[in-house]
Amino acid sequence: MKFGVIVFPGSNCDDDLVYVLSEVMGQQAIKLWHKDHDLQGCDGVLVPGGFSYGDYLRSGAIARFSPIMNEVSSFAKKGGFVFGICNGFQILTEAGLLPGALLHNLSQKYICKNVYITPVNMQTTLTQSLEPGKALSIPMAHGEGRFYAPDQVLQSIEAEGQVVFRYTDAEGNSKAEFNPNGSLNNIAGVCNSNRNVFGMMPHPERAAMPFLGNEDGKLIFQSILEHLLITT
Repeated sequence: MKFGVIVFPGSNCDDDLVYVLSEVMGQQAIKLWHKDHDLQGCDGVLVPGGFSYGDYLRSGAIARFSPIMNEVSSFAKKGGFVFGICNGFQILTEAGLLPGALLHNLSQKYICKNVYITPVNMQTTLTQSLEPGKALSIPMAHGEGRFYAPDQVLQSIEAEGQVVFRYTDAEGNSKAEFNPNGSLNNIAGVCNSNRNVFGMMPHPERAAMPFLGNEDGKLIFQSILEHLLITT
C-alpha cells in the first residue's frame, strides 16, 4: 500500500512515520509537503507530530489552512483513511475532520513519558486486531494534549463509539489518576462518525521497533494494514 506523510514547517515526527511504514511495515511511504495540491494516489494519509507553524495562535490553527489540507478533507469525505498523531491530531480537530479540541495540559506543563492506553471500540481500523482490554505502553510528548468537547458533543461521541483509546493503568483500568493531561473521560484518541479519520495524542511510531525496547505501537500499525488490505 502507499501512504503519504504530510510535512508542515516544524513537523519532527515525519521521518519516524516514514521509517515505520516503509522499513518496519514494508509499505510504500512518501512525504507530502504542506503546500502540495496532490495526494499522489496514496491509499492513506498520516499527519505526524511536531510543532506546526502558527502554534503561537493555537496548535494546528494555521496549519489547517495549508493547501494540502483541502486535498485531505476531500479524501476523507470520500472515505479515505486519515490518521493524525499528536500535532497531527490537533490539526485534524482544527480542520473539523475530528470532534473536540486539544487544550493545554491541566498541569500547564509539557509531558514526555510512557503512558498506558487501552482500546475502547474494537471495530475500528486502529483497534480491530488488538487484544480487547489489553493496555498498550505508548510514549507521549505534548503540552496541549488535553482532549475537550462540549457536553453535547462528548455525549454524542461516547454514545456513537467514536472514542478509540483511553488513558489507563497497565491493567486497563480507566480512572482519573491514570489521566496524564486532564483529558475528558480519559480520552486519548477518537475517530469521526464514519470511522475513517482518526487522531491520538500518544506516539505509536515511537514504540514500533525492538531497539526502542517497546513494540506496542507496532500492533496499531498492523491493525491499520490488516483493515485497509481487506477494505481496499
